[in-house]
Amino acid sequence: MPPVATFDPRVDAYINKSAVFAQPILTHLRELVHKTLPDVTEDIKWSMPFFLYKGQMLGNIAAFKAHCSFGLFGNAMRDYLKQQGVDQKEGMGSMGKIATLKDLPPTKTLAGYIRHAAMLVDDGAKTMTRTKKAARAAPEIPTELAAALKKNKAATKVWNDFSPSCRREYTDWITEAKREETKEKRIAQAIEWIAEGKQRNWKYQNC
Repeated sequence: MPPVATFDPRVDAYINKSAVFAQPILTHLRELVHKTLPDVTEDIKWSMPFFLYKGQMLGNIAAFKAHCSFGLFGNAMRDYLKQQGVDQKEGMGSMGKIATLKDLPPTKTLAGYIRHAAMLVDDGAKTMTRTKKAARAAPEIPTELAAALKKNKAATKVWNDFSPSCRREYTDWITEAKREETKEKRIAQAIEWIAEGKQRNWKYQNC
């Protein structure tokens, strides 16, 4: 038995609230996606309708003041569309700014693009990935603090177990001192607290 298309009422609401010119465009694209891939599902992400296929974000539709957009995701899909001569540089999405149904490729062609996007997912392509932020390096220890730590074994042991963020709190506090006298006082206080296993803001949170 073929899968039944899954329509999300939130997408209905999105389309109904869109400008009059956009409603037939969004409806056409939505119906074409479901007709081409009956097991696709819908969701709302970033306030826009998205189509999900096998756990991957296949594409989305969106309406703006004077145009609509239709996107098919993934680097492999973008490269494929370029090979097909679809390389839009205006607006969001893969097909550029869509003001009328005439701005879309022929239905048969567009369905082919949708099937190809699904095929890429079937082959293991990841459609949308986020670049992980590089972990911040441990802060450089001020010379004066490093010298004071060497004289206190208990503080050194705790310091070595501190996370980079805990170390950064102390180093920033010390390096921000404008007067040498203030810096010396802060180093002395830091060594005392560190030896007791306390972070810079130990009164408010734990490391």
